[in-house]
Amino acid sequence: MSALSIESQKKGHAINACSAQETAACCCVDVGTIIDNTDCTASYQNVFATREDAQAMLENLTARARKAESDPCVIRGDFKDVENGVELTADFTFCCQIESINFQLSLR
Repeated sequence: MSALSIESQKKGHAINACSAQETAACCCVDVGTIIDNTDCTASYQNVFATREDAQAMLENLTARARKAESDPCVIRGDFKDVENGVELTADFTFCCQIESINFQLSLR
């Protein structure tokens, strides 16, 4: 057993305060505890001056979603007239959470 493993088993050591799924470093966790496919939907909401601007953004987001998907992404977009223009609300539901994350990262 490594010194780190023995040390982590001592009572009162910082490792003991960590959850069972964390690694010995107590600052890293197994990927499966973070990316567990429970959050596969990315949502977007913004107000645009015109409906054409909102439609152009939905088309841009759709193109990015298509690049991230392995199976077809379910896209639901809604336009609502508001005082300052047109509100676009869109949900992009992917087959797995990592695709949703990749999509969101592509927007940065």
